[in-house]
Amino acid sequence: MHDWDAIRYFLEVARTQRASAAALRLGVQHSTVTRRIRALEAGLGVMLFEKSRANGFTLTEEGQQFFVYAEQVESALLAAQEALSGAAQGLTGHLRIGSTEGFGSTILTPLMVDFQRRHPGITLDIMPVPRYISLSKREADIAIALERPQHGPYLCTKLAEYALKLYGTRDYLDRHPPIHQRSDLSHHTFIGYVDELLFSDRLRYLDDWVQASQVVFRSTSVLAQYQAVLGGQALAILPCFLAAQDSRLAPVLNADIHVSRSFWMYCHEDLRQTRRVMAIWDYLKQAIKLNQDLLLGEQRTLQIPS
Repeated sequence: MHDWDAIRYFLEVARTQRASAAALRLGVQHSTVTRRIRALEAGLGVMLFEKSRANGFTLTEEGQQFFVYAEQVESALLAAQEALSGAAQGLTGHLRIGSTEGFGSTILTPLMVDFQRRHPGITLDIMPVPRYISLSKREADIAIALERPQHGPYLCTKLAEYALKLYGTRDYLDRHPPIHQRSDLSHHTFIGYVDELLFSDRLRYLDDWVQASQVVFRSTSVLAQYQAVLGGQALAILPCFLAAQDSRLAPVLNADIHVSRSFWMYCHEDLRQTRRVMAIWDYLKQAIKLNQDLLLGEQRTLQIPS
């Protein structure tokens, strides 16, 4: 049977669909990757990938079957390595966490700085991105998303509910017609998402309140929208955990315009056996529970667990 390196090369190519990308992640030459894949296919007597310039390396039916077994081997080896190396010392190893952009930058990052202070043997990649994180391609060990995964071998929990409200700068509100009720919004302009580039329908909330013609500034990034609001030219619906921490912003129609959404945290079921993953899992559940009021817009500062 082939050695672990052959399986590792296979997994990286399957996840990235490019030999060049797999080589970069493995720290080897492109030719080394393609040679190892050819040797693995020859040894197994099957074609694992269909190869083309347009689509790169695409798993065949046999490749998809082998991928399931290869992931099980990978998870078992990682769990064994952690159990043996961590038996006599604190948490060690590397973890990658993918998250929605606003939450990842504003909430997750400072919490993970605190977690790493507690566990200096852990190295972290934090990926706050305005797109879906694929655990099947091992883009991350843990994902925090707006929607619960519909299928897959995942351990999943509802991390928290959070609120969004309409915000503007105090200067904007002083310079423009007063807003006492929803009908007053017709005299104002807004900031929102680029509709055709939305990665989740859970972000499609501005449509409930204003006409499309009133949206004069659009971005795929909630942080860009936040910065645009600070420019004082328009209003935007923003997460309370982002906007409530900034004294320059004030909620508009606070009792009337209120959007509720949820964050879900999930990881591969196999990672339930790894101490470092479960340590971050438990830490985040505790820390987010402590900051539930901030997520709902009833508190203005992030609390770090004691």
